[in-house]
Amino acid sequence: MPWRHVRRLVVLFLLLVVFLAGLQAFLFPRMIKYVKAKAIQEVPEIMETTQAKKVFNSPLAGMWYDANASRLKSEIDGYLAGADPAPLEQMQALVLPHAGYRYSGGVAAFGIRKIAGAAYTRVIVMGPSHRVRMHNAAHVSDATHIVTPLGEVPLDVDACAELRKHPEFRAVRGVDETEHSVQIQLPLLQAALSGFKLVPIVVGDADAATLQTMAKVLLGITDSRTLVVASSDFTHYGANYGYVPFEEDVFANLEKLDMGAWEKIRDKDVDGFNEYVNATGATICGRHPISILLSMLPEASRAHLLKYDTSGRMTDDPDMSVSYLSLAFTGTWPENKAAFVNSEPAGTALSEEDKAQLLKLARGMLETYVKTGKTASAEALGVTITPGMRQVMGTFVTLTLDGQLRGCIGEIFPRRPLYEAVMERAVDAGINDPRFRSVTEKELPMLHYEISALTPPVPVASYQDIVLGRHGMVIQKQGRSAVFLPQVAPEQHWTLEETLTHLSLKAGLSQDAWKEGASWTVFEAIVFEEEH
Repeated sequence: MPWRHVRRLVVLFLLLVVFLAGLQAFLFPRMIKYVKAKAIQEVPEIMETTQAKKVFNSPLAGMWYDANASRLKSEIDGYLAGADPAPLEQMQALVLPHAGYRYSGGVAAFGIRKIAGAAYTRVIVMGPSHRVRMHNAAHVSDATHIVTPLGEVPLDVDACAELRKHPEFRAVRGVDETEHSVQIQLPLLQAALSGFKLVPIVVGDADAATLQTMAKVLLGITDSRTLVVASSDFTHYGANYGYVPFEEDVFANLEKLDMGAWEKIRDKDVDGFNEYVNATGATICGRHPISILLSMLPEASRAHLLKYDTSGRMTDDPDMSVSYLSLAFTGTWPENKAAFVNSEPAGTALSEEDKAQLLKLARGMLETYVKTGKTASAEALGVTITPGMRQVMGTFVTLTLDGQLRGCIGEIFPRRPLYEAVMERAVDAGINDPRFRSVTEKELPMLHYEISALTPPVPVASYQDIVLGRHGMVIQKQGRSAVFLPQVAPEQHWTLEETLTHLSLKAGLSQDAWKEGASWTVFEAIVFEEEH
């Protein structure tokens, strides 16, 4: 080939190289930009899903029940086959034991059998905390799924998040990893139900007022398709448990002891149940979850004892025994859609006797303090504390003299039994209201007492959500706040605008401060007073 042809080929090759290099320089940045754009569009969805899902693998498999899915399912099916098949209508709650399945699985199955195939969308399971100390608090897991050998159980993450907005409910480190009382129920529920979401709650040590508050909050997430489970064993007997109240006829005496607790539960007598446990020392580990459940149950609910047994009978060991009960409750949960607060005024929550005793308590307390400088007990004042007076509610005590305000002090948020709040606030209204001098002994017979028992406060988006005559209201702005009871506006014949203007001035704000930038909370009240 002549040299000139070779030279032309070389030149053409070099031109081709230059062309391809230029083409690459032109296209590559655009390809990268396109790929990045696609990534920006597509990756967040994947990342969001990955970040949102938080799976917790239950550590109970292989210790509390079989780790093999097939064997575990077969074991549970065997327990269910041995349970009474007679149906119960309108199942709303259960009390189930929480020992290893070879001990309590057969007893628990009597309750689980009653709900098999039901169409619950939410299951609330409450159990006691055996290892992590919590006071006036309950743990609500922040996981999205809990895994057992039978698969994933999805949590109702929205309901759990709402619960954690309340100070009594929180995610506590280490509870999921160490506590079995809730997780032990999951394979049983998986075997009987499908399509439900779980709300797992581990309850710490708590006083009666906190347990009542927890019950009220939980009522806000119950409806006709909700099942509530309280997880509890009953009497733990033996030296290893530090409880040997008798040494003869152990099994007969154990049954008598356990049936005494069952009778209080059957009657939905939460105060009687706790008094019985305290009086007998009965080592019922789930007494607090049971107390919460009893406080939640409507009056019309009926209790059923499905099965009773003891580990001591199973092992023929009277020296160490744990009692197991399977209990069912039938009825319907009230439909409750108002952000964890009863949407209807609690006008019937206090009987006429409750109101009369509370008014007697308020008057007696203030008169005793003014005359002696000391407080007195309800018993000393001749006041009978009724179950209604033990409800955890906020309250205001209002004093008037010749139709004019003489003092008004209270507390909005429910944190203790109503009668305790009334006792303290009656004295505060007469002695500690900064707007007035202290009540004198001469004025005592002429004072008129009014009590407002409050529903739990709930935030609203705007002052336009306030209903005059129905809602008490709290304004908050610039670090200042003020409250009006529901009866204030009607008594003064104010319009909404006039009410909010006076409320703003009471808070130390400008008269137009309510129009923008303020936060609002509302509540309702049961208002009752002495006869004139």
